[in-house]
Amino acid sequence: MEIKVTRARTDRTRPADTELGFGTLFTDHMFVMDYSREKGWHNPEIKPYQDFLLPPSAMVLHYGQAIFEGLKAYKTEDKKIQLFRARDNFERMNRSARGMCIPELDIDFVMDAMKQLIRMDEKWIPESLGTSLYIRPTIIATDPFLGVRASFTYKFFIILSSVGAYYSEGFNPVKIWVSKDHVRAVRGGVGEFKTAGNYAASLIASEKAVQKGYAQVLWLDAIERKYIEEVGAMNIFFVMKDEIVTPELTGSILPGITRFSVIDLAKKWGMKIAERKISIDDVFDAHAKGKLVDVFGSGTAAVISPVGEIRYGDRAIAIGDGTPGETAMKFYNALTDIQYGKTPDTEGWIEVIN
Repeated sequence: MEIKVTRARTDRTRPADTELGFGTLFTDHMFVMDYSREKGWHNPEIKPYQDFLLPPSAMVLHYGQAIFEGLKAYKTEDKKIQLFRARDNFERMNRSARGMCIPELDIDFVMDAMKQLIRMDEKWIPESLGTSLYIRPTIIATDPFLGVRASFTYKFFIILSSVGAYYSEGFNPVKIWVSKDHVRAVRGGVGEFKTAGNYAASLIASEKAVQKGYAQVLWLDAIERKYIEEVGAMNIFFVMKDEIVTPELTGSILPGITRFSVIDLAKKWGMKIAERKISIDDVFDAHAKGKLVDVFGSGTAAVISPVGEIRYGDRAIAIGDGTPGETAMKFYNALTDIQYGKTPDTEGWIEVIN
């Protein structure tokens, strides 16, 4: 398919890197493509960033049939634009599509479309360490129909956002709060897919966490309410004296791209790393015995996020001395050095687009 291109008429400029927040500043253009049963994916277009016109009966508004991804483009010191494991994001998007009865994408085509979009909006890519161009591919159901079934029509779009640090704390330890009263997902449901409803289900606990002074919620399993699953915006790792432990993927945890990267690097470095069940009591016991030396989250938005405190009911533990742990720092430096082109990519994770 040939991509139609309509350029925006604008003199907007990107704010200074130091002024960037997260997810509020959008670039000049977006990519849009439609789907119908008769035509498949069609009408690919890059056009000025603008509102959509949807009927009030659009199925996404009533039944939540929507999936999305989050990835980033980075500007290197020699002005190259680099994508980090972008193809893996679209592989995961197609996996989410299968789980949510949404037609899959031609990955080669949407990769090429995304690269063209990024080239057009290159001026919006910040260049300081910790900043990037956040990329949000999304598919929504568009059928005007008030009945419960999979939609027959869809809209796929990609929007771009110049971003700074995800957390206002920057690369400093965040405090996380363990939810005892709410659950995010159950095995056999849609927790392993990046679908909008998963995040809607997390909001009430997230609001409670913020009110208590915590940055994120740490979710426990929905059945026994004791095994750790993930944090609201990231997967999580516990560094014991003799191994690194991260919860195994059981069907209710999002398989994070950065999570896979941490595991791959740990194995390459000869670290002992395990994917297995770990309970919240295991974590508190390890802390009491002096075995818990570091805790950190992993995700596209923050890359690596050190954890400084975990609260569970009326118990709270402090991790480390209030500064990022050595292991968290090691993974953060390794991943960001690859993403920003400071060290060679020996893993085949980087794709240069100019």
